[in-house]
This record gives sequence, structure tokens and C-alpha cells, in this order.
Amino acid sequence: MTYQSTPDFAKAQDQKDPLSRFRKEYHIPKKNNKEVIYFCGNSLGLQPKRTEAFIQKELQSWKEQAVEGHFSGDQPWAEYHRFSKKSLGRLVGGLEDEVVSMNNLTTNLHLLLASFYQPAGKRVKVMIENGAFPSDHYAVESHMEHLGVNPKEHLILLSPADGKTFRNEEITQAIRQHGDELALVLFPGVQYYSGQYFDMKAISEAAHQVGAFAGFDLAHAMGNLPMNLHDDNIDFAAWCSYKYLNSGPGGVSGIFIHQRHCADPQFPKLKGWWGHDHNTRFNMDNQFVPNPGVDAWMLSNSNVISTAAHHASLELFDEAGMEALRKKSLSLTGYLEYLLLSDDLISRNIDILTPKEPESRGCQLSVFISKNGKEIYDGLIAQGVILDWREPNVIRVAPTPMYNTFNDVYEFCQILKALIIIYGA
Repeated sequence: MTYQSTPDFAKAQDQKDPLSRFRKEYHIPKKNNKEVIYFCGNSLGLQPKRTEAFIQKELQSWKEQAVEGHFSGDQPWAEYHRFSKKSLGRLVGGLEDEVVSMNNLTTNLHLLLASFYQPAGKRVKVMIENGAFPSDHYAVESHMEHLGVNPKEHLILLSPADGKTFRNEEITQAIRQHGDELALVLFPGVQYYSGQYFDMKAISEAAHQVGAFAGFDLAHAMGNLPMNLHDDNIDFAAWCSYKYLNSGPGGVSGIFIHQRHCADPQFPKLKGWWGHDHNTRFNMDNQFVPNPGVDAWMLSNSNVISTAAHHASLELFDEAGMEALRKKSLSLTGYLEYLLLSDDLISRNIDILTPKEPESRGCQLSVFISKNGKEIYDGLIAQGVILDWREPNVIRVAPTPMYNTFNDVYEFCQILKALIIIYGA
């Protein structure tokens, strides 16, 4: 696509956008009596208009049926986690028995680490990125300490050579370097700060070649990029649903465990009642028989009210299709990059930390502002541009293809330019 820095170009792209109807499916907040430009779906996605009806349906069931709602109706609560499996499988490229929605992200990371971090002999090391999101770092550190492994000696904190983003070879070479001492590699699918999309297949292959497991935190990848976790032979992954999946604040998490692991009833796991085989669960004999597949990792029954919101959002992803969303995302983020770099004033005062290669990023660009960044960010918020600030001097801009427009991108860049002039950057 040949971009143009004109409002007419943005308008024309929006008019021919095959996904344009989905914007009307979401509640767009207003500020200063007009809809905001919402570029913060990488932190909390917007509310689908159909969410209320999905929640109301379950409230009505609770009202009318009480406890009998667990086993009656078209979506009985005892089986509620099953009704999102097809959608989740499509989003991550996994089989239905490899995915399940449950708990929240950090809880699930702990459950997965309890299974996949099994230090033995000299194979005790864990590799994460030096700038990992705190939840990942804390979870890994606590499991190492719990098992008597000193993180100061055996937690490998990998940093990119250029100080910004990794070359794939840096990661795979580091994995090979630690070889038979490495037990686990845990990386994000998309790095929350830089927006870099990692080559999960290559990382997993390198880990497997040295005898280690590879897992991924997909908090910023889920609903952002198409994935193929099963075919790419990923060991495990976890995600949240309140960012790009638009399932509400604190929305339900989910996990993926590859079939070769979750089909093994002897694979180590922390046990819970809901992980017991659903056919004999109510025998209450305290003889654990695991559910088939990933459901054996469940601890408790679903939070139905929260998960109803999750189902509402997943229905929209089924309708739009991840491939179509990715196609629009490439164009929309590419347009943002073009406008930022083609304007002489803006380009002289920013640095885009996110990789320039489209295949190495999702819809987020992390923009470093060289001077008066916080003032410029505050000015954007005041003018109805909702995005995210990260120290030092970085705004994370995420034009989400489900509900953002080319005109959103154009207007944002015009406001940004005006603020750069005002604050003399």
C-alpha cells in the first residue's frame, strides 16, 4: 500500500475497510463531547455492546434456576469452560483439548511453572528476558526459591545487544550456550514495552534441541496476532483476556499445553477438584483421575459472570477472523509508522523502539519522545487520545484493528505534531 499523509486518504481507507462494521459493536468512551481516539487496547480493551446481554443471560439463569443452572439450559455452568474452546483454539492455533479458559494470568503462570519447571541435576537454569514483565519475573523467581534453586546464580536474564530489541539469533545462541544446564525458557509472545513479536517456533526449537521446555506469556499477543502453537510445537502458554480480547477488567485467563504433554495423565501438575475427570468428579472419593487434555490443570469451576463477558468478545473474534484482523493491523500500524516518520518535525523528536519489520510486531508502536515526553502525553490525554505512558519518555500507541480507524491514526499524528510544537521538543 502506498500511504498518503492526507485526511482524504485516511477517509478512503476507512470507507473500503471490510472490518469497519465492527467499530459499531463497541462502546467508545467520550471526552470533550466527542469519541476518544482509543489506542490503549494493549492495556484494557473496549467493552463490546453485546457483553451486557451475555452477562444478563447468566444473571437471569441464576435468578430463575439458582443451583440448577449448573446442569440445565443450553450452556450449563458446570461445563461453561468448554464453550470457548473452539474460539480459543482458532486464536492460538491449538486443538480444543489443548486450550482452556480459567483463573487469571499470574495464577496460571504459577500452575504451568509447577508442571514445567522440574530442575534435576545440573539442569536447573531458567532463561527470561531482562526486561520481563514483573509478573513473569516474580513467578519464575518464586518457583526457583521454592525448590531451593538460587535465582542469583541460575536465573538467566537476557538483554538485547542494541539495548532495544532482540535479534532472534541472540536468543537461540544463548539457549545453545547454556545447553544441558537449561531447564526452561520463558519469553513473552510480544514484549510489553517494545512491542517486539518473538519467533516462538525458533525459540522452542532451540530449547528442545538442548533438552529444555519453552513457554510463553501471550498477554500482548492474544487477539493481536495469528499463532500456531500446536504446529510450532510450543510446550505451554498463558494469556489474559482483558487487553486485545476485550473481555473486561481482570477478565478470565487461559492456557495452552501441547497435546504431547496434556495427553499424558502422569505429567506433573497441581491438582484441583475441577481437574478431576468430569464423569466421576462427584463420586468424591479423593482418588484423582485427571480430565482428558488440558482440563486436568483446572482447579475450580468457572467464574460464570466474568466468563460470560469473555464469550461475548470471542464471538466477535469468530465473526471477524484473526487473519482479516491481522491484515488490517499491518496496514493500520504501517500507516501510523509512515505518518510518524514522514513528517520532518515528528521524526526529529521521536524514536520508534518497536521493530520496523512488520512480521516482528503486532499493532503496538512504542514511541520514545526525546524531550518533554510527559507533558506531550498529558496533552494527548487532555485532547481525548487515550494511550499508555511508560518510563522513561515512552508512549505505547496501539491502533487496534477491531475498532480503530485510519482517521484515528491521522488525527492522532496531527495532535502529536501540534503538541511537539507547543512544548518545543
